[in-house]
Amino acid sequence: MKSFITILSKKRALLALIAIFIFSSCQKELKPDPAATALNDIAAANSDKNEHGHLKQTNTYSSEVVFKWIDMQLRLMRTSAPFVGGLPVSRIFGYTGIALYESVVHGMPAYQGLSGQLNQFPEMPKTYPGLAYHWPSNANAVLAAMTRNFFPATSAANKASVDSLEGALNDEYKSSVNLDEIQRSVDFGKSVAQLVFNWSKTDGADHANDFYSVPTGVGLWVPTPPAFAAPFGPYWKNNRPMVTGSLDGITVPPPPSYSTDPSSDFYKMVKDVYDVSQTLTPEQLATGFYYRDNPGYGGGHYLSILKLVLQQEHATLDISALAYAKVGIAIVDAGIGCWKVKYIYNQLRPITSIQNVLGYTTWAPKFATPNFPDYISGHATLAGTVAVMLTSMFGDNYHLTNNTYSFLGMPDQHYTSFYDMADQIGKSRVYAGIHYSISCTEGNKMGQQVAKNILNKLKFLKD
Repeated sequence: MKSFITILSKKRALLALIAIFIFSSCQKELKPDPAATALNDIAAANSDKNEHGHLKQTNTYSSEVVFKWIDMQLRLMRTSAPFVGGLPVSRIFGYTGIALYESVVHGMPAYQGLSGQLNQFPEMPKTYPGLAYHWPSNANAVLAAMTRNFFPATSAANKASVDSLEGALNDEYKSSVNLDEIQRSVDFGKSVAQLVFNWSKTDGADHANDFYSVPTGVGLWVPTPPAFAAPFGPYWKNNRPMVTGSLDGITVPPPPSYSTDPSSDFYKMVKDVYDVSQTLTPEQLATGFYYRDNPGYGGGHYLSILKLVLQQEHATLDISALAYAKVGIAIVDAGIGCWKVKYIYNQLRPITSIQNVLGYTTWAPKFATPNFPDYISGHATLAGTVAVMLTSMFGDNYHLTNNTYSFLGMPDQHYTSFYDMADQIGKSRVYAGIHYSISCTEGNKMGQQVAKNILNKLKFLKD
């Protein structure tokens, strides 16, 4: 019996040696990629260092990093000299939102990036499979970089605040996250920011205020007091839209033709603004001043509103990034569409027509009229597009208190839906005496159409 076991053992040993020889030969023929082997080793080591040994998704983190950087950008809009407000802020909103989304979307398994969807948008960098990323660090890096890119001329004190915020958040993350993971995340965020900012520089905005000969003729827009400034952004209409086809199929009816006949639609349109100005309630007057936005955040008011909604929702980082991108993209394209209409019709502002057509030569709006044609209202257009985007994410019948300007002592504004908010924002321009009602209602409609086009064309969710 013992001899049989001895013989069997020797046979097993021989078979094992043969198997080892064959396996080794196969391994030599496969010639594994050294880079892939090294990447797998790093991934395995990284996995060992991570708590629970798995990769966390974007939705496991709060949006605190987003809220802090929104506050920082709003501060820079308000305190930079010259004042950073009006339509240009839409570009900051849009490009920052896209960069944020692209920096964290790889931690959102159901979602996809926007390369190949946005107009001339470059291919974005990819994360390394199996390697952990700390998504708040990604967001911190990309938001810090985009803020520096878009506010290069802000004060030294503001620049120091930007550095301080980025550093404070990094220090906070380092107390609980592997340093290699943080550095990898920071590097990724910076690379996304650079690509998105480079893309932004090719959209044509730097030619928006090239020399422009103001059309002249009866009933056409003329510079308004007190500054009688040249028109802003006559070529903004030529900027590259973020979404190809976002303005397709949109029709805006022409405004009433100029007339001094009291029975004409034009005369009635002008008289309506005058009549409203004579019967303003304290609440209407407060609403008019609320959306003046100077002092304040200019076009950044919509960024503040986005933050208020996200805070009310206790939104996680993935939802904040998605909403930031959606609303920002829509605002950019709605602004381009609005400016196309403005410089097609070159409609007179109420101050000109009330003084010259109605004959109330001393009449004035509640604050200075912006320096571009009336029809359609920019504020109403952006409000309409924001309403559609926010409703698509958070639903209708949404109660919101806008306390953006509490720091200025202004009374809060209350809404029962995002469409209610857009309607009130449009009316605020009539209360202030700087727009006709039709400019606001048609602007609102156009903004909604732009947003709906974008929702039909962009696919954030994977198929």
